[in-house]
Amino acid sequence: MPPATIRVRIRMRARPIDEPNRVASQLELLFDLTFVVAVAAVTAQLAHQIVDGHAAAGIIPFLQVFFAIWWAWMNFTWFASSYDTDDVAYRVLTMVQMAGVLVLAAGVPAASEHTDYGFVTLGYVIMRIGLVAQWLRVAFEDPARRRTALRYAGGITVLTAGWMYHSWVAPLSIELPLFLLLAALELAVPLWAERAEPTTWHPHHIAERYGLFTIILLGESVLAASRGVARALEASAISSPFVMIAVSGLVVLFALWWLYFLVEAGEGLSGRRDRSYRWGYGHYGIFAALAALGAGLEVAVEQSGHHIAATPLTVAYAVAIPVGVFLLLLWMVHTPIEPESVIHPAVISGCAAVVLALPLAVPWIGVHGVATAIAVTCVLAVAVTIAWSSGREAAPGAGVRRVRLPFRAAP
Repeated sequence: MPPATIRVRIRMRARPIDEPNRVASQLELLFDLTFVVAVAAVTAQLAHQIVDGHAAAGIIPFLQVFFAIWWAWMNFTWFASSYDTDDVAYRVLTMVQMAGVLVLAAGVPAASEHTDYGFVTLGYVIMRIGLVAQWLRVAFEDPARRRTALRYAGGITVLTAGWMYHSWVAPLSIELPLFLLLAALELAVPLWAERAEPTTWHPHHIAERYGLFTIILLGESVLAASRGVARALEASAISSPFVMIAVSGLVVLFALWWLYFLVEAGEGLSGRRDRSYRWGYGHYGIFAALAALGAGLEVAVEQSGHHIAATPLTVAYAVAIPVGVFLLLLWMVHTPIEPESVIHPAVISGCAAVVLALPLAVPWIGVHGVATAIAVTCVLAVAVTIAWSSGREAAPGAGVRRVRLPFRAAP
């Protein structure tokens, strides 16, 4: 085979919406790997807070730092779907953003333990420098969307200055209200910028990118749980509760993976581009829930081997709440883009209600019993969802609709 050609410079034009065979690039996969480090750091810090009995105090820093991680990933992902030229300048500016992710990850402990967001903000600023440079390049090389690009570049620049003030100047008393304001403005920038001239993001490419990040977060949950297993093994505390929690945690992750990939998001986004904001923004809760589930499983496994400061009820809820939130948001974000919902709302809401109520049984069945019951409930949700969808397809006069099994390739 001839050697790959290095494209030094390609004029940045919007890629076609209907470009065939559009898949994630190698650079995008490398970009995602840098987020593995950041997510692992924030998950580990949340687990430490729960173990030490400070779960409530750890939630807000976790959600704030995870917002920075998620939003940085979002900004790059949607930009790349429209303007991935893969030339030298594009690669270099993307690598600048990767460097910022690693700096952000290094600042996670200080943010979680001391509410010091200085280093996290420094990493965020580095990422935004690379992103603003990309949008300015679009403004220069794609006249049709110059106003859109300048709105993105200007909005991001102003808000980056706001984040710097938030972390390095603002008094602690206004830290949370100011964070909420800046986060809301961040979410508003794409809504405002896209009014000038919509970008040409590719629906199937976006769906694939979200699916890949979901798999990364599920993998982070496996990694977090394995840390708890390692600590239990060091303490020579292998017991039946330990085995039950470890197996149940793995089953829960399999079930959530199965449910997520039942939906063909690419098809839905293709026909309902105007509803992409609710779908895309709603994934913040889905992704955060998966990251928090990793922390909960880590603590649940660890507490089966030795005493920790957190109460059994807290540990049980550290697993149940992320699962319940994931289930509810999964239905909420996919409903607007699906003509016929694959996930029945009664099944999901019922499953979530049972999962969130199960920790109340801790005094009688223990954390291991709750984890097992959560796993059984999630498996039943998968089974009922598949049976319901298959039965609807088989009904006389029903239209053709395929239930997407997770192990089958999307069309």
